[in-house]
Amino acid sequence: TAMPSWVIDRYGSNEVLRFTRDMMFPIIHFPNEVIIKVHAASLNPIDLSMRSGYGATALNMKRDPLKLKTGETEFPLTLGRDVSGVIMECGLGVSYFKPGDEVWAAIPPWKQGTLSEFVVASGNEVSFKPKCLSHTQAAALPYVGLTAWSALNQVGGLNQSNCSGKRILILGASGGVGTFAVQLMKAWNAHVTAVCSHDASTLVKKLGADDVIDYKSGNLEEQLKTLPLFDFILDNVGGSTEKWALDLLKKWSGATYVTLVTPFLINMDKLGVADGMLQTGVTVGSKTLKHLLKGVHYRWAFFMPSGPSLDEIAELVDSGKIQPVIDEVFSFSEVPKAFLKLEGGHARGKTVINVVS
Repeated sequence: TAMPSWVIDRYGSNEVLRFTRDMMFPIIHFPNEVIIKVHAASLNPIDLSMRSGYGATALNMKRDPLKLKTGETEFPLTLGRDVSGVIMECGLGVSYFKPGDEVWAAIPPWKQGTLSEFVVASGNEVSFKPKCLSHTQAAALPYVGLTAWSALNQVGGLNQSNCSGKRILILGASGGVGTFAVQLMKAWNAHVTAVCSHDASTLVKKLGADDVIDYKSGNLEEQLKTLPLFDFILDNVGGSTEKWALDLLKKWSGATYVTLVTPFLINMDKLGVADGMLQTGVTVGSKTLKHLLKGVHYRWAFFMPSGPSLDEIAELVDSGKIQPVIDEVFSFSEVPKAFLKLEGGHARGKTVINVVS
């Protein structure tokens, strides 16, 4: 009935992480759910944000939309979005998987996370793990892979058949999403310009980037203006980038800028659910219109859980076109250390945790 897990009982910095042996064992509530024995998990920036309470308003609404669980809180909360492991149990409606299957998934942030011995997922969030990867390697990919996939394919409209010869700019190319995006765009035959710091440039070149720009060596905007215009920009950095980056796109040719840095959750935390959503809608609407009048498309993208997209990513991995980029691997007892590592920033790829030693 109980399992080992890393949980938080309140929001805060690293000292809120607590190891427990009596976290409640996950239960299948819906016929389409499966229980996965976690072999490996990995950390993403969203885990740091969630540990500090970022997005709690929106996530709690999603956990309990009708406010049925009066007085119950979201705690103890397990963080961790990525899982590679083995199916232990299937709901009655699951026909695609059976106990013993090796799978991987990214669990959406409103559900209990993967820094635990077992985790529940919906069948449609799960996919067969790439055969060529170990669990440790596989755990590095789902969340960043699906985030990049959502931005490039679902929101950005890029796919295998329309990327050839397109000029793609990736800002923040050495993190988890960036390293995946570089490889995906190269797999689809685009021309990739990657922006990262100098010490990551060897890694990013090895992943296939055609041009690598060091954002620390002089004014980034000026450096990028000397290059031909782009068909597509993926922004993992945000901040003031937005003010000048859209000028680097080809005008009136369907060129698109997609950012993963949006104020959606912050607005809801600050203004409450209804006003937060309204404010967000107004912001994205006015920006979209403003840029459309200048001949370029402006879009926001978010992580979306998706087993079918992971199936496509698994094919690319097994065919050798995409590989996990792992910065460091920690044991399950070292979860707080792994969080500190991620907090230090400047990751070259992913921080992975082996749950089964």
